[in-house]
Amino acid sequence: MKALVTGAARGIGAAIAARLREGGFEVVTLDREPGCDLQVDLRGDELPELPDIDACVSNAAITDTIAPAHRMTPEQWARDIEVNLTGAFRAVQACLPGMRERRHGRIVVISSGAARSGLPGQVAYAASKAGLLGMVRTIAAENVGRGITANAVLPGMVATEKVLAMPPEVLERVKGMLPSGRLVEPAEVAGLVAYLVSDEAGQVTGEEIAVAGGFGLNTMTLTATQSA
Repeated sequence: MKALVTGAARGIGAAIAARLREGGFEVVTLDREPGCDLQVDLRGDELPELPDIDACVSNAAITDTIAPAHRMTPEQWARDIEVNLTGAFRAVQACLPGMRERRHGRIVVISSGAARSGLPGQVAYAASKAGLLGMVRTIAAENVGRGITANAVLPGMVATEKVLAMPPEVLERVKGMLPSGRLVEPAEVAGLVAYLVSDEAGQVTGEEIAVAGGFGLNTMTLTATQSA
């Protein structure tokens, strides 16, 4: 079995690639940075033919465009959409013909909790990640009869290199807002992806699954303390 993982140079993508290798996949890594099997900028570089990919994991994304809606430039908006949404579509589309011919395939797209909740100061990022959800549901519906599944994973705040490089006071404030009290580990996201590309997940498709430590839960209580 052969898997493609985009955005695999570091962070979540690197963790996913390592986990899939452990599970027996031959993994092809892709990133715009050097060090992966394929060095491709998904904004516009030509993709090689990928007819033999059994599992496509689209993870590549820009996460650090900071601007509220009223100050975001057209260039900032276009950059996030082109990479996070159009780039993801291009990677998946390149793998689909081979999957459809073999009547088997697994597609996993890494979205974000921001797709559901929004993210003040990062309107383009939130919009691009929300767009992935509609894309995944549509691809799932178009291919459900051909043995191909498509699902979205929505990580919360993950302990990637960029997140851990934030100022300590900011990082502590973020942790204080998380119901679980800690960041999500990249390996925890990779574990879910490994299940979704497995044979056992053949009846799981069109789903949006969060790995966020309960961030979407209402943890407010009217009692003095939460009972053990």
